[in-house]
Amino acid sequence: MRAAFLMVPAFSLMLGGCLAKTAIDLATAPVRMVGKAADLATTSQSEADENRGRELRRREERLGQLQRDYEKQSRKCVDGDRRACAQMQMDYQEIQQLLPTVPVEPQRR
Repeated sequence: MRAAFLMVPAFSLMLGGCLAKTAIDLATAPVRMVGKAADLATTSQSEADENRGRELRRREERLGQLQRDYEKQSRKCVDGDRRACAQMQMDYQEIQQLLPTVPVEPQRR
């Protein structure tokens, strides 16, 4: 009985700390939620750079594929394949649209 009587103050001290922490957590929750929402709604500079890099690589890959297809269709067109000539023209048009969106690498000396 005596041990139980001594444990009551210890429990009340621990419980008081829990209640205080819970009260602080509840008071700061709206601020944290607003901060989290703002973080999710905005894109950091590094994320924007990564996204731009991915998009640039995708365009460069597409340009390379179009150029290979254009050369292949050009050879077939010279051999008299009319469909290849039409496809070659379509590839050329897409290349012309895509070229301005891909930056030019500086020439190395």
